[in-house]
Amino acid sequence: MKFVDEAIIKVESGKGGNGIVSFRREKYIPFGGPDGGDGGDGGSVYLVAHPSMNTLIDFRQQYFYKAENGQSGQSKEKTGKAGEDLFVPVPIGTVVSEAETGEYIGEVIKEGDKLLVAKGGFHGLGNTRYKSSVNRAPRQCSKGSPVEVRKLQLELKVLADVGLLGLPNAGKSTFIRSVSAATPKVADYPFTTMFPNLGVVSLSHSRSFVIADIPGIIEGAAEGAGLGIQFLKHVSRTGLLLHFIDVAPYDEGDPIENFRAIEKELEKYDQELIKKERWLVVNKLDLLPEEERQSTFDHIVKELNWQEPAYMISGLNKQGTEKLVAAIMDNIERNQESEKDEEEEEMIYDPVLGKLVKV
Repeated sequence: MKFVDEAIIKVESGKGGNGIVSFRREKYIPFGGPDGGDGGDGGSVYLVAHPSMNTLIDFRQQYFYKAENGQSGQSKEKTGKAGEDLFVPVPIGTVVSEAETGEYIGEVIKEGDKLLVAKGGFHGLGNTRYKSSVNRAPRQCSKGSPVEVRKLQLELKVLADVGLLGLPNAGKSTFIRSVSAATPKVADYPFTTMFPNLGVVSLSHSRSFVIADIPGIIEGAAEGAGLGIQFLKHVSRTGLLLHFIDVAPYDEGDPIENFRAIEKELEKYDQELIKKERWLVVNKLDLLPEEERQSTFDHIVKELNWQEPAYMISGLNKQGTEKLVAAIMDNIERNQESEKDEEEEEMIYDPVLGKLVKV
């Protein structure tokens, strides 16, 4: 299925039910008084993160979503039925903003997260509410609040543990095919990856992580060149970046200059991206004579003054990929343990409740 990462939808909340004017009329009760009931609240529209969805393609088929209106009040002080809320499932990682202004509304980042995008109308008041010592027979009521209509921009950012960076044809798709069950397109020309691909890398039953093959980024991407900014946004959601270098670029370019060009685009797009943990992966060593591989790798690391972890692999032959995948898994588990320890440090014992509570 094609990865669809943007969609525009229209949502409409339910109208609040009207209050009514009514008087109690029963035999032998000449002064029954007002008994008009309130209306019911209108239903609200929520977006809910659903784990089974991984694209926004369904929103290309259905554009409009409306919650139920509240019913009007009834006599005998009966309140109208409230409108049902509408819960619209969206993929985890969906960011929501106003389509026309671009104003950020919110996002859903874990299963079950709910985001209110259209508030249901407030109920109208029946004439019973207006009864007082000086107004025993009020003939006034109020209408329910009108609907709230919004046009929303939905944007899905890839949620993955690891993101692959590099110029087109750096071998990212070949790598993800070799270490996971994902089957991105692979060919000997640039831009074969037109949308992000996700793959699950499983080392054992309980040890696995998600890897994202981000489409190739070129110089000028931060200003919209090539596939541009629409894919740079996915990089921000990954925990670890693998920066791929092709030792034998199809255009015969300099691998080191190619690396610096991508690094420059990351820095221009978001200063925080350049600070994200990033490992160097020198790929396609199968294209070099065996006796030149180590020296080429050492030369690149030295020229870049690279201080972070660096690996040399051949995605096509799976040479070095097992070692790289194992190191990634260890890194993810260390980070998870560190986060767990930080959470535990924030807990204190409450003698009243007799248990640990968050600070």
